[in-house]
Amino acid sequence: MLHQCDLTMVITEKQGRDWSLSASSPGLTERAANRARPFCTHRDQGKPDVFIVGAPKSGTTAMDHYLAGHPQIFMARKEMHAFGADLQFGAQFYRRDRAAYLAEFAPCQGRLRAGESSVWYLFSRKAAAEIRAFNPEARIIIMLREPAEMLYSLFSQFRFDGNECLPSFEEALAAEDDRRAGRRLSRQTYFPQGLVYRDTARYTEQVQRYFDVFGREQVHVIIYDDLKADPRGTYCRVLEFLEVDPTHVPANFQVINGNKTVKHSALRSLLNDPLLRSTAVAIGRRLPRPVFNALHDAERRLWKFNTRPEKRASLAPETRARLRQEFAPEVKRLSALLGRDLTHWSE
Repeated sequence: MLHQCDLTMVITEKQGRDWSLSASSPGLTERAANRARPFCTHRDQGKPDVFIVGAPKSGTTAMDHYLAGHPQIFMARKEMHAFGADLQFGAQFYRRDRAAYLAEFAPCQGRLRAGESSVWYLFSRKAAAEIRAFNPEARIIIMLREPAEMLYSLFSQFRFDGNECLPSFEEALAAEDDRRAGRRLSRQTYFPQGLVYRDTARYTEQVQRYFDVFGREQVHVIIYDDLKADPRGTYCRVLEFLEVDPTHVPANFQVINGNKTVKHSALRSLLNDPLLRSTAVAIGRRLPRPVFNALHDAERRLWKFNTRPEKRASLAPETRARLRQEFAPEVKRLSALLGRDLTHWSE
């Protein structure tokens, strides 16, 4: 399929890292400048109409980053999770009320689209209906990755940020029943629902929910394999879905948001301490927005300081084979729903 996008791309893939997109284009600096602008002339007074809903570890950070660099699109802070009343985050996780949520879109000056990305909206049984009640015209972007690799990558992410306390992926998989019952969690666990790993990859019912609520014409599904093989075409199709200028594309594509680990576990424990964070959240709600944003940025800098890239060990072949066999019926159902053969995910 031909697209109006025409550029030279650099495609990079490294073992043990997640495929995402990056650019030598303005990207993140553009986003910072956009947030600094004081007025919003978005067509619905700053109300978002683009939602990247998941799945986790499937390229959502990449898509969010690139859409944020488009001159007709404003993307707010990632992972706010303002919708999904059934998502049970710990007290240390800051969930904005509606006024604070809408304030995140105040700087969307003159943009045709405003959006956000929260990867657990897809998992949530309630988020789709809540988003539609909030904005019936919303456009939904769903990104899906082969279940075994997605879950292993998710485990690595949770090990990094402290949500997961068990040392191996196999042990974490075996502990799902305990986690479902509220056992074998740590003080730093902030989202125990995510530790029932297999539930995260029940894609068919999750995608069907968004099709039922919004209709297929308002939902765009991206397969991670396509993003990896043809990032330009994949990105351009998203721009066409959003009905924005499809010719504004970054100069090149690289890998971002790869596998990582912490330099100092004690600092991570401090940053993730539920008492400290819940207190900070309670105080933060009462602070002027510029002060709150400054504190949030300081925390982000601390996380960046405490992060180093680390190549992830390959998923054990026997674990991959077992998961692929387990998910084969799920993949078959998803293939039927999407009208696309994805059974190579089970091979």
